[in-house]
Amino acid sequence: MSANNERIVRNLRQAKTFFFATVDGDQPRVRPFNAVVEFEDKVYFYTNNHKSAFKQMMASPKIELCALISEERWIRVSGKIVFDYRLEAKKAMLDANPELRKIYNEEDKIFEVFYLSNMAAAIHSLHEKPEVIC
Repeated sequence: MSANNERIVRNLRQAKTFFFATVDGDQPRVRPFNAVVEFEDKVYFYTNNHKSAFKQMMASPKIELCALISEERWIRVSGKIVFDYRLEAKKAMLDANPELRKIYNEEDKIFEVFYLSNMAAAIHSLHEKPEVIC
């Protein structure tokens, strides 16, 4: 695991819930996510391909997410979504987030995993300049 990815994953897990911003036509949409894993030196997330979030991601794959990691600090991550349809990637997500196994499995046709290419991440603070992770 790269140090940058490890730090991103650690901060998102610490926050427990992070919020993805997508675009729906000309309207921004924000929703909570709560599962993340580092796999093959990439930071992965998941969605359900029956949800509007999936359709928005397919239409406009650039996203940003944000999570509050303390009262005065938050992490922002942006990038372009790349879906990974391999069973190994799905298994990595399910193994790292076992609560998802109550809903999904590796061969599930609605369970989708993705990582962010061209990822940028920084920790922001009310009192300091942003600390760039990558």
